[in-house]
Amino acid sequence: MTPDRAAEIYRQEFADTRRERLFLSSVSFFMTFAATRAITHAIRAGVGPFHNLTVGGRHFHHLVLGIAGLLGTGYLWLIEVDTGAATGTDDALAKFTSILYGGASALTLDEFALWLDLEDVYWTRQGRASVDAVVLFGGVLSIGLWGGPFFRRLFRELSHI
Repeated sequence: MTPDRAAEIYRQEFADTRRERLFLSSVSFFMTFAATRAITHAIRAGVGPFHNLTVGGRHFHHLVLGIAGLLGTGYLWLIEVDTGAATGTDDALAKFTSILYGGASALTLDEFALWLDLEDVYWTRQGRASVDAVVLFGGVLSIGLWGGPFFRRLFRELSHI
């Protein structure tokens, strides 16, 4: 299968822009969550170029970036209401905000325990166990739900090769 054929299947399976935005958001959520967990583990292990960020002597939690992303997404959604759909154009802003929303949600939910305990329990048992399982499962489930027809069609095409 060529990349052009995969792109053609993608366009056909995601003709419904609402379903495409949900899929893009789910993929972004899962990828951001996985990358965030990998980076935080690398920081803790002292591996690679990563390190904790501090601002004014305070630890800068990635939750802050997630909240800023969610606020930014909300504002962009206010700007784009009733645009794109009426003209029938490929709305790049809608796709971008869907991806931004998924990533910002992952950054925010990755530190959900901080919301509950109002202290940094990220590396404790209560800060990790349930959040890891629920978020990873939810990310994979939603990618499969919104992207199921697309993936089934891709696999059918690959099986004929």
